[in-house]
Amino acid sequence: MLTRVDAVSDLLGIPETLLPHDPAIPALDEGRAADQVARAYPSSSLPWAVLAEDALDEGEVVMAYAYARTGYHRGLDALRRAGWRGQGPVPWEHVPNRGFLRALAALARAADGIGEEEERHRCVEFLRASSATGARELGL
Repeated sequence: MLTRVDAVSDLLGIPETLLPHDPAIPALDEGRAADQVARAYPSSSLPWAVLAEDALDEGEVVMAYAYARTGYHRGLDALRRAGWRGQGPVPWEHVPNRGFLRALAALARAADGIGEEEERHRCVEFLRASSATGARELGL
């Protein structure tokens, strides 16, 4: 279900997908640990993305890959429930979309860290196609 009636379309006429409110956002904003938030809201991409980013920062590339892949797949599930059909904009500007976009960026970085070039390339291109702003914000 789109959360905005006036969904914007990209140049191909594909409406953007806007995920609904994510209860993980305020939980993390309140300072709860990402692993606790992932336990409380396992279907949210955001805590998995945070766990992946933290693991990347600590040099734990395989762990980061697993966390990022979990967040990515949880995000795909949420996008499909929101009406996404495998393509089209997922705008960074809509805050609930950021968990998925961050998980996708973390997956690209983790794939690079384990030498999986095709996966890295696919994730970077998917991120850029979904949200050019998100790709820039996330350094990809």
